[in-house]
Amino acid sequence: MAHQLPFRFFDCDNHYYEALDAFTRHIEPEYRKRAMQWAEIEGRTRLLVAGRVNKFIPKPTFDPVAAPGVMDEYFRGRNPKSADVSKLMGELGPIRGEYRDRDARVAVMDGQGMDACLMLPTLGVGMEVALAHDIPALTAAFRAFNRWLAEDWGFAYRNRIFAAPYITLADPANAARELEWALERDARFVVMIPGPVQTESGMRAPADPVFDDFWKLAADSGITVAYHGGETHYAKFLGEWGERDFTEAYRASAFRGISSPDPMQDTMASHLSLHLFHRFPNLRIASIEIGSAWVFHLFEKLSKSYGQVPHLYPEDPRETFKRHVWVSPFYEDELASLLQLIGPGHILMGSDWPHVEGLADPASYIKDLENFDYTPEQCEAVMRTNGWELATRRSPA
Repeated sequence: MAHQLPFRFFDCDNHYYEALDAFTRHIEPEYRKRAMQWAEIEGRTRLLVAGRVNKFIPKPTFDPVAAPGVMDEYFRGRNPKSADVSKLMGELGPIRGEYRDRDARVAVMDGQGMDACLMLPTLGVGMEVALAHDIPALTAAFRAFNRWLAEDWGFAYRNRIFAAPYITLADPANAARELEWALERDARFVVMIPGPVQTESGMRAPADPVFDDFWKLAADSGITVAYHGGETHYAKFLGEWGERDFTEAYRASAFRGISSPDPMQDTMASHLSLHLFHRFPNLRIASIEIGSAWVFHLFEKLSKSYGQVPHLYPEDPRETFKRHVWVSPFYEDELASLLQLIGPGHILMGSDWPHVEGLADPASYIKDLENFDYTPEQCEAVMRTNGWELATRRSPA
C-alpha cells in the first residue's frame, strides 16, 4: 500500500524499460549495422552496439526483470551477509505493462499518489560511450531513440508523464536540431550524461562555446536539462585501475564504490569556470540519480577557488550554482546538510522507480526527509513544487 501524503507528488526520477526496438524502429537504413542490433548468442538474446556485445545492462530485454526496490537495503549500505548482487535481486518476474505502456503507467501512478513524473531511460544512458568512435552512427541511434520515445511515451503525456528525449552533444549542429525537434513536440526536459564530450575534433567540455547553439536554445525555451548517471567517458580511467568489467551497471567491486572520479562534479566545475550560466542566465540544470555527495565536494573546492582567484568568476560560483542547479539526492544521502547548503527550493525528490536500487513505494521518500527534520512545507517543496517548476517552461527575464 502506498504511503499516504497530504498532497500528490512529482517524482523526478522515474524510468521505463525500453522496448526491444527502441533504437531500431526508426533507425536510418544506412546505420542499422553500425548502431544497435539484436543477436542470439549461445541461446541468449544479446544487444550488439557497433557489432560488439554490450554489457551495460546484463539483461537488456528486461524480461524477466527484478521487482522495484529489492536492493533498497544494499544501497543504504546494509548487506551484513555479504550476498552477491545477483542474489540480492531476488526472483525475476515477467515484465509488467506499466514498464512499457504509458496508460498502464498512469494507472499505477494514480495508485501511488503520484501527480506527475520525469520519465527517463534505463538502457539509453549507457549507450553514448559505446558509439563515441562513430559519431554519425551515434547521432542516428539517438535520433531513432527519440522518435521511438515520442511515439510510445510522448514528451508531456496528459501533462503527467514528462519523458525526456536524449541529447548527445557529439555533433553540435545535430544537438541543436534535435532539441528544436523535441521542443516542437512539447518537451519540457532533455537528458544527457555528464562528463566531457567526444566530437569529431576531439574531446570538448560541454560548456565549450562550440555547443552554444544548443545551450542558447535550451535557455531561451525555458526547458530543464537533466544530467543522469550512466556510462560516461570516466569509465576508461577505472579500467586503468584494473576494473576491466566496469561497463556492467550492477557489477559491484570495492574499488568502484570508493573511487573518486566524479563526472558530475567535474561537469559542474567546468560549467562554472567557463561561465556557462552567465552566457545563458535562463538555463536550468537538474542532477538526477547521481546523489548529492559531489555537491559538498564541489562547494569546498569552489570556496577555496573563489577565495584565491575571485577575478576569474563573474560572482561567487556557489551563488551561481544555487540559482541554476537542482539536485535529486539519493534517499540515503545526508539530506539535512544538503538542505542547509542549497535550500529546499533546489532539492528534488526522485524514487528511481521501478529500478531495484530505488524505492518500492515512491511516496515513502518523505520518511527520509522527515527523519532529517524537514518541515511539512519543505517536504512539499521537495516532493511536489520543485518538480512542477522544472516541468514548466520558464520565460527569459
